Amino acid sequence: MNKKALYAGSAASALLATVFLWPQASPAPASIAKIPAKPQASAATVQASVEPLTVDLAMAFEQKKILAEFIGNGRDRMKIMLMNKSDGPIHLTIPVGQMFEGDHSTVVNVHPGQIDIAPGKTEELMLHTVAARSSNALADSPFALSYGSLPRIEPLLAFVQDRPEIPLASIQTAALALIENLPLSAVAKFTLASTPLPSRFNTDAFRTDTFEIVTALATLRELKIKEENLTMTIDPQLKIEAMIDPNARPVAMRYYAIDPEREWDFWRNELLNGEPATRHYALYGIARFYPDVALEMLPRWARETRTNPVYRLSAVQALADTQRPEALATLRLLGNELGHGTELAKAATGAADYLEYRLAQINSARSVAFRTTSRRQEAGALLR
Repeated sequence: MNKKALYAGSAASALLATVFLWPQASPAPASIAKIPAKPQASAATVQASVEPLTVDLAMAFEQKKILAEFIGNGRDRMKIMLMNKSDGPIHLTIPVGQMFEGDHSTVVNVHPGQIDIAPGKTEELMLHTVAARSSNALADSPFALSYGSLPRIEPLLAFVQDRPEIPLASIQTAALALIENLPLSAVAKFTLASTPLPSRFNTDAFRTDTFEIVTALATLRELKIKEENLTMTIDPQLKIEAMIDPNARPVAMRYYAIDPEREWDFWRNELLNGEPATRHYALYGIARFYPDVALEMLPRWARETRTNPVYRLSAVQALADTQRPEALATLRLLGNELGHGTELAKAATGAADYLEYRLAQINSARSVAFRTTSRRQEAGALLR
C-alpha cells in the first residue's frame, strides 16, 4: 500500500475515533454535571393539578359520570356507594331535599352532602334523611334516585340548616306533622290517658321522646305554622308530660310560656283544675321538682282514705320520684300501714325497691336540679 493510501486510512480512523469515542472517553464539564434532569410529571401529579368538576348527584347520574348504589333504612339513614366513571376528578354535591324512593319507602335528604371522587375510584357517603310518610317500611333496602320534591317541608329543611341543636327525630316529627298531620298518639312514647281514636297511621317506628315532640312543635311555631291546624297539639296530656320529663321541661316551659318564678302555680293549678284524666300526674311533677313539699304532702295523700284511690296510688308511686333517702323509710312504713296484700301496700313496696335501687346508682351529682321550697302550708291546704 502506498503512503498516500495509508495516510488516508489513518486520517479516517482518527476522525471516527473523534466522533464516536471522545464523548465516552472524556468526562462532562463540572458545570454541566450540576444541572438537574427535568422531572417527569407522574399521572397522579397531573391528576391532582386538574380542577375537579363540581356537579350535583342528579346531574352526574343523568350524564352517566357516576355509578351509584343507594341503601337506606327508610327513616334516618342513607348510605351511597359512588364510582367515578369520567376521565377527571368530580366534586359531587347532594342538595337538601333530594328524594330517594324504594319499593315501599320514600325519604328526603336533610343536610347537604359533598364528596370528592377521583377517576375510576369508589367512595362511600352517609346522609341523614327523614321519612316522607309514616307508612315507610323500616329495614335496610335498595333505593333509587328520585326527581320529585316535597314543597310542604322545604321551609322546615331550610330552617334547620343553621340549627344543629334540633335533633333529627324532631325534624322527622315536624315533617310528618306537615305532610300527614299526625295525631299525638302516633308519635308519643308515653301511654295516653284517654283512649286514642282508631287511626290509619301505623307509626310505631316514629314514636319518639317527649323532648323531641315539643322541640318539633316549637320549631313549627317559629316557622309560623298555625298550631290550631296541627292535630298533634290538641291533646292536653302533652303539656304535663313534657313538664314532668326533666329533659323536656326546659323546652316545655318556653313553649308553653311558663314563667320559672311561677312554676309552682302551674303544678298547683294542674292538681286542682287540670284535666280529670291527667290531674294526678301533677303529683309526679311536684315530687321531682319540689321534693320537700312532696315528702310532707304525699304520705298524707296516701293515708287519707277519703282521697280518690287514683290519687292515693299516684302519691305512693310519686314518693320514689323524690329520690330522697327519707322517702325510702316512708315507703317501707306505708307498705306496712296500708294493709298487707292490698294494691296500695304492693305499690309502696315496689316504689321502695325502685327508690333503693336508684339511690344506689346516685353518687353526688344529680341530673335534675331539684329545688327546696317553703310551701309546706300550701301543701297542707291542697289536701282536700
